[in-house]
Amino acid sequence: MHRVTAKDGTSIAYDRLGSGPAVVLVGGAAVDRSHHAPLAEELAAHFTVHNYDRRGRGDSDDTPPYAVEREIEDLAALMEAAGGAAHLFGVSSGGALALEAAAAGLPVARLAVYEVPYDLAEDAGQRQKEYAERLHALLAEGRRGEAFALFMRLAGTPEEMVEQAQASPAWASCEALAPTLAYDAAVMGDGRPPLDRLARIPCPTLVATGGASPDSAGAFFDRAADAVAAALPLAERVVVEGQTHLADPKALAPVLARFFSP
Repeated sequence: MHRVTAKDGTSIAYDRLGSGPAVVLVGGAAVDRSHHAPLAEELAAHFTVHNYDRRGRGDSDDTPPYAVEREIEDLAALMEAAGGAAHLFGVSSGGALALEAAAAGLPVARLAVYEVPYDLAEDAGQRQKEYAERLHALLAEGRRGEAFALFMRLAGTPEEMVEQAQASPAWASCEALAPTLAYDAAVMGDGRPPLDRLARIPCPTLVATGGASPDSAGAFFDRAADAVAAALPLAERVVVEGQTHLADPKALAPVLARFFSP
């Protein structure tokens, strides 16, 4: 394990493996760097992979108050440690963070995102506002389990599966990550794609979705990806066949390797 120190003094933990051009993996909501460890292993055959714990997760520290800008500074510190520039790959809300980092001017060589959950519905802003307010209220009251269950329901998890998760030994680790759900809510903003900021991203960007999600989920992610790709100056839109929101690293790695090695 390695560490970098962000601008505000927060210590960020990461694993580094492989050799070649630098790639930084950005996780989504409710995961630590263990989530991307299999993908990091796959990519390490071609790249120097930096797989990190976002602040407040795993072995990384945290420094309140939270702001999206602090997470962008975390990425800046990682990219400097990687040699000053790097490719970025972000999944789900981690993809939104990667897009925000590129729009903020970080030295991103190439950017890839997978199934960023932007919402194009007319009431998206109101629903995102209500979710964020309820989430903050639960976390302020120390009701971490309820906060995590709220997130699962937002993500479309059936109630039966929520109850199964609550009864599982892994629920304690879910509760430990619950405070960081507020960070991802902040990263997602009003829930809609920030088209004006996306238009400022200068680097080639791969916008990917899976081809095997259930119809409603697949259409949701495809609409969001199409809108993101249309806003970006240098976008490539791809569908990874046979994959859902939780993509198989062995299917995803070749797609990323091709894009990061033009």
